[in-house]
Amino acid sequence: MVTIQDTELKEGIQEAIERAKALSKPILVSEVQKINHIEPLSFYAAGKSRFFGERFFWKDPSGETYIIGLGVCKQIQSDQNAGRFERVEKEWKRFIGDSIVFNPYEENGTGPVMFGGFSFDPLKPKTKLWSKYSDSLFHVPTYMYSEVNGQAYLTTNVVCTQHDDQTLFEKVGAERGLILSSMEGDLPESDNALLKEADINPEKWMSIVEAIVDELKAGSLKKVVLARESRLVFEKPIEIESVLSNLMKLQRESFTFAFESNGDCFIGASPERLIKKYGENVFTTCLAGSIPRGRNEKDDNILGEALLSDQKNLTEHQYVVDMIKDAMEESCTEVELPKEPQIMKMRDIQHLYTPVIGKTRGDASLLALVDRLHPTPALGGLPKKEAVEKIREAEELDRGFYAAPLGWMDFRGNGEYAVAIRSGLIQGNEASIFAGCGVVQDSNAESEYQETKIKFRPMLTALGGYER
Repeated sequence: MVTIQDTELKEGIQEAIERAKALSKPILVSEVQKINHIEPLSFYAAGKSRFFGERFFWKDPSGETYIIGLGVCKQIQSDQNAGRFERVEKEWKRFIGDSIVFNPYEENGTGPVMFGGFSFDPLKPKTKLWSKYSDSLFHVPTYMYSEVNGQAYLTTNVVCTQHDDQTLFEKVGAERGLILSSMEGDLPESDNALLKEADINPEKWMSIVEAIVDELKAGSLKKVVLARESRLVFEKPIEIESVLSNLMKLQRESFTFAFESNGDCFIGASPERLIKKYGENVFTTCLAGSIPRGRNEKDDNILGEALLSDQKNLTEHQYVVDMIKDAMEESCTEVELPKEPQIMKMRDIQHLYTPVIGKTRGDASLLALVDRLHPTPALGGLPKKEAVEKIREAEELDRGFYAAPLGWMDFRGNGEYAVAIRSGLIQGNEASIFAGCGVVQDSNAESEYQETKIKFRPMLTALGGYER
């Protein structure tokens, strides 16, 4: 049972309406309450009928932070490519600048939060596949459930205009009550047959890999990351809640996310943090170089040791470490990282992994850090500008939000972004899943193709198209 006290929200709406009249612009009221624990996926599912296409879901790898949004009280979007990170941040600050916030709690991820992300490359011609997503797209939810270190919070965000009155408070209260009373304990099991699985032009993709290997041997490029797509067709519309449930069970140590827009849903379980900022403390991850998991513990350890001594993968990983270290040093007074990579073991694959921590200078904002870090050499290549230009020219895929920054930022400037890999785009009864690999001078096209097949597995399994 969730008990809601309405006094502050009611008074806040009245004050916001008066402020909206005085300033002739909409004013946000945001109210946060501590509540009893709700199953995060049940809160997400409770918004299906009323808010389908306007929901998001976020879980960090530790399981310490869940943020789930229903409804959209404010959308920040743009298809302009120049200065897009700065433009989003300015609009966010402008929106919350005159807001009325009732939030006595210090926890990050409570109160006004914007959730969303950026496309991988705004200069890449857009295709029909990503037509529901702008190159920069963020939603501020109307109702948001946050769970931070085991404590639950409910944020209600209401945008008031000069034409509103107190009936707005009654409408919001009734709608919120319906959500909280409609949650179910156990979500129904989804049984949905995979009818068709089609790799998109695999032979041509391998020929592009071969051509780029030749270019790398002859030119200044050191690495180019090439991605590809597989299209799945199911018997019935895909249940997003079921896919999220599978991802959380099978990819526990990943960022689990879903971001809906106009009926489509971008969803995945990424092992890779781009940046986390809590106050002046920042954390990022170098993740590049991979090898399959073994059939048993002995095989698994042998493969892991082989990865730690494989020169191709170590070189690829060092590219990422060097770039991220340089980018962090531009914004931080302190940067710390281990000298040698570790092994990060996921369910289907193991990676070379180096964590990086730092302390920011006073003027370093979260989105400025996202701008500096995206794309890392793990998803773009080196040198960055030339590699992205080569991807734009050679890659058939419209990446959209795949391999791009996705995450959240709160009204205090804290937040977290993941690199949206191990992901897919759900469209009714169909889904596109994406995977990429780093092409360097000694890459082999067939080996890179097989690596992408391994990287497809998390989404393929969660969707129900692969034997678990």
